[in-house]
Amino acid sequence: MEKILIGKGEGPVHLLAGYANRHGLVAGATGTGKTISLLVLAEGFSRMGVPVFMADVKGDVAGLAMPGAVNDKIRDRVGRIGVTDYASEGSPVIFWDVFGMSGHPVRTTVSEVGPSLLGRILEINDTQTGMLEIAFKLADDQGLLLLDLDDLRALLTFVSDNRKEISAKYGLVSTQSVAAIQRALLTLEREGGKALFGEPALELADFMRTDLNGRGIISILAADRLILKPRLYSSFLLWLLSELFENLPEVGDLERPRMVFFFDEAHLLFDDAPAMLRQRIEQVIRIIRSKGVGVYFCSQFPDDVPNEILGQLGNRIQHALRAYTPRDQKAVRTAAETFVANPKLDVAKVISELAVGEALVSTLQEKGVPMPVERTLICPPRCRMGAITPEERATIRLRSPIGVKYDSPVNRESAYEILSRRTQERTAAEAGAKQSKGGQEEGRSKISEWIWGTSRRQGMVEAMAKQAARTVGNSIGRKILRGILGGILGGRK
Repeated sequence: MEKILIGKGEGPVHLLAGYANRHGLVAGATGTGKTISLLVLAEGFSRMGVPVFMADVKGDVAGLAMPGAVNDKIRDRVGRIGVTDYASEGSPVIFWDVFGMSGHPVRTTVSEVGPSLLGRILEINDTQTGMLEIAFKLADDQGLLLLDLDDLRALLTFVSDNRKEISAKYGLVSTQSVAAIQRALLTLEREGGKALFGEPALELADFMRTDLNGRGIISILAADRLILKPRLYSSFLLWLLSELFENLPEVGDLERPRMVFFFDEAHLLFDDAPAMLRQRIEQVIRIIRSKGVGVYFCSQFPDDVPNEILGQLGNRIQHALRAYTPRDQKAVRTAAETFVANPKLDVAKVISELAVGEALVSTLQEKGVPMPVERTLICPPRCRMGAITPEERATIRLRSPIGVKYDSPVNRESAYEILSRRTQERTAAEAGAKQSKGGQEEGRSKISEWIWGTSRRQGMVEAMAKQAARTVGNSIGRKILRGILGGILGGRK
């Protein structure tokens, strides 16, 4: 069975590839060597042809792309551990960045994220998340694609404008909830979260690649800016994990994993997470191993990971913990209790005595049995232990096989365009009806003016009345005149 040399305790300590999909935990205080252990594991998986995904929170994981510098300290450690094939080398790497600055843009669509996870990203309450559920259901029923935040904003406006009809069919729509979601979208957009949503959306196949030499490509997400928005960071990584869970077929236990996923700063995933979300995470972790994916959490304290998930992590690397506070002392006890006991080690005591580059290690061995914990000197990585320059990053990015696919955004017709067109058509129809009605009223007005007249011009009725009056007056006048004259003339007779 293929294996990764982690370091040396009483003898060589390995991680067996056949049990790497049983997940793992790398824990320890800041500065004790957690990142070195992550680099060793990532390199080992890559060499055996397993693709790797990991987030680069501090910028030092990017060193995987460049060969390391061999010095006397490295040679001494290599000799003490007994590494026979050590050579300075880099690994095949693809850089990603939600903001598109330090790597290829990594995008998803609003529809793929879904209302529950989007509600967590927006940091809205349960009532407002329920409002999102209604909006997503409406979009599904009306065939409206939700690709980016413009689509979601247009949909929410449509829901607000038609809340009476929508409330009758889907449930009560509150204008206050819609307004709160709109404000949360503005905040997310101001903080750069708009770049996460759109097309071309990430295809998981591009995370599961090997190079021409058969080495697994390490996908590194630049997370130095993303980590400043903890819920966005943790929700995005959880979405990636959920996509793997939902889209990969069942394969059972393989000779080596199909992919390994490193979840750095794991405590952010569980901070303030509702019970339903924790249950979902537990389900994903429990079942995703049968799809050939290994998940490795990295955090300062082992109890950052809930017990129901911690119990599923069979491979453990525990770096030093300093028991200065009651919180630290509790973490030390938790770490000691979760290892398989070794009668030669007082685990609780040794955890506080570990030097930088040392760790307590327990991995699954043949038949999935965990080995007794050993105090282990960790192997040095073959890559650079530190950050790379912007020029080196740019060169690696230019050589990437997927840059053409993701670097240019695409904006196809979706909810925003469809709803905007409907609004324009409705506005044009209303304007046409108003114009037609206005024309009829104008015609009636002109007829009325012709018949009745205005303050400046007499109408037909007034003219006829005056004419009739003149006619009657003339007739009476003539009759009177004739009467008088007749009398005079008759008198003369």
